[in-house]
Order: sequence, then structure tokens, then C-alpha cells
Amino acid sequence: MKLHELYPFPEERASRKRVGRGRGTGWGCTSGRGNKGQNSRAGAKHRAWFEGGQMPIARRLPKRGFKNYPFKVVFQPINLDRLLASFDGKDAITLDDIYDRGLAPAGALVKILSVGEVAAAVTVEAHKFSAKAAEKITAAGGKVIALGTPEALAETPTE
Repeated sequence: MKLHELYPFPEERASRKRVGRGRGTGWGCTSGRGNKGQNSRAGAKHRAWFEGGQMPIARRLPKRGFKNYPFKVVFQPINLDRLLASFDGKDAITLDDIYDRGLAPAGALVKILSVGEVAAAVTVEAHKFSAKAAEKITAAGGKVIALGTPEALAETPTE
């Protein structure tokens, strides 16, 4: 195999658009840039959020409240009906089972929500439970194992 035999072949490559070569080409005159203005000039580039020297919207709008982005704890919610449908007939559902079944990405913090009914006694392990979900599971004779967040576990003193 030689370099000239590699794909794409030269005849299959799209040729470069040659602008400013006369009106008959369709790209003559203003070369597809329109008439006048900043973008018609040579070297014209501006950021997508640039507003032509006007005070930008991000600076015009008032800033209020408190943003806790660096320390925000995000849970992957799972409803009881979906959880129990995925583990039909199983009496103990661990966090690893939830990850393996693809209900939550591996390592994600899982919170069980109360949508759905619990028919049989089942032991469920997750980081967090809504109050109604825990109530439904225990009312059916099951058991709730709340692991808590890793940050909360790290702060808990062990004796």
C-alpha cells in the first residue's frame, strides 16, 4: 500500500470554496459575509456572548443568594416500583446490586423514593430514603439500611 492509495481519494475530497472570485461564482462581491458591519471585516472574530460593547447580560442581572456548587451533594433517585420490578422475588437488595443492574451509575449516591407499592418483605440498602419509602418498606415487614453520604460517614466519630 502506498500513500496515494489511502482513502479518501483526491477526487472524492470536496474542493475548497474559493470566495471573492467574481459574481458568476455565486461567492463574489461580499464573499458571503453580507454588507458592512463587524463580521464583514478581515480578522473579524468575537465571542458568542459578546454584545458589541454593551454591558453583558451576566453583569446586568443582579446576583442574589448563595451558590453551594462545590459542595453540593447529588443523589440518584430511584422509585420503589422500578426498584422492586428490577429485583422481582429477591428478599435483599444491596447497593452493589443496584449498580450492577444499571439503575444508578457506579459510585453514585442513591436515594429511594416512595412511588410504588411494596407487597413483600424486602431488605433495601441505599444511601438515603424518603420518609414515605422507609415507612412503606417497614410496613410490609422489610428492613431499611441507610448508609448515609460518604462525607457524613467520614465526620462520624468512631470509638
